[in-house]
Amino acid sequence: MSTLVCFHAHPDDEAIATGGLMAKASAAGHRVVLVTATRGEQGEPEPGVLGQGESLGDRRMVELQEAAKILGAEEPIMLGYVDSGMMGEPENENPECFWQADPYEAAQRLASILTRVGTDVLTVYDDHGGYGHPDHLKVHTVGLAAARLAGVTNVYESTMNRDRIKMMMAAQEAGELDPATDKALALDRPALREMDKFGTLEQDMSFQIDVSQQIDLKHQAMSAHRSQIGPDSFFLLMPKHTFAMAFDTEWFNCPGITGTGGPAPVDLLPGL
Repeated sequence: MSTLVCFHAHPDDEAIATGGLMAKASAAGHRVVLVTATRGEQGEPEPGVLGQGESLGDRRMVELQEAAKILGAEEPIMLGYVDSGMMGEPENENPECFWQADPYEAAQRLASILTRVGTDVLTVYDDHGGYGHPDHLKVHTVGLAAARLAGVTNVYESTMNRDRIKMMMAAQEAGELDPATDKALALDRPALREMDKFGTLEQDMSFQIDVSQQIDLKHQAMSAHRSQIGPDSFFLLMPKHTFAMAFDTEWFNCPGITGTGGPAPVDLLPGL
């Protein structure tokens, strides 16, 4: 049995980016540990989700615990920082936020966790945080530094397949998608237009993991984050077959390696 640690920025990131890997590793008998840098306090809650007097951070912790159980992970471990919000916003200047954290101190916090749980494989984000969110960028730098401190050599960067996203957007523009999928993609069209900032080109990826057998668990885990992913969200509006097409593969880079010629299909990441 190996120990997989998935390091994420906010609750719900784990389900979207590595939910399939987590569920697959757990089903194969490996230990799955989820570490989250913040409680996602700066998210925008879905209407009517928060209870009387309930903070968004508290709600998202409940959702994170539910999602972790669905995916077969242990009780989530929090790194203890505050959500940084988006770049240029006042929240990004908060000295308690993850973006403002001293990189070495944050890496030491994570390294102590990696050592304590006996980490064999660590996942972080790619070098631009998938899409440039400050907390995602920080996960990348802090995660790699912590791995060096803890002596973890199997480190992989969760990413998105930029080419696949472009194909879906081109299909929408050509009118080739069903109405429900078209509506779902239209919700995120303003963000998705900046494709060159999303994920990684397929030719530069290292590994791809087929998580089609875990797609229902991944959908359940994403649905558990009700404060952020409501029934009318981009993710959950998709018909089942389209959701599977978008999320039945998870993609990973090896730090510093490009021009691989495309991702190698693997059952689980090397080290598991």
